[in-house]
Amino acid sequence: MQVTFIRNTSDGRAIEVIGPYVCVDRDPVADEVVEVLTHPNREAILAAVPNATHMAGPIALLPSEASAVRGALAQAREPLTDPGQISKRLSDAWMTRSRNNGIE
Repeated sequence: MQVTFIRNTSDGRAIEVIGPYVCVDRDPVADEVVEVLTHPNREAILAAVPNATHMAGPIALLPSEASAVRGALAQAREPLTDPGQISKRLSDAWMTRSRNNGIE
């Protein structure tokens, strides 16, 4: 399993990406990264960490850290090879794009 070190917290705990999870002291806290702009608690996050661009569970990430986390999570995912799964993912993406553009 691949381990990618991101940084240490202010209290000395290691933030790492271990396989498909973002971990603090080897305990999984998230399996995805969310943009702060779409986060429901964005005002409080930006008040605490003004330069944060992404969140991984309770962890605020700066742009370089978010990039490293996203890259490590992408490497840990199994590649899609099943034509049915590929077709479903494309269909879901198309429907999401249409909904965001106001087409129902």
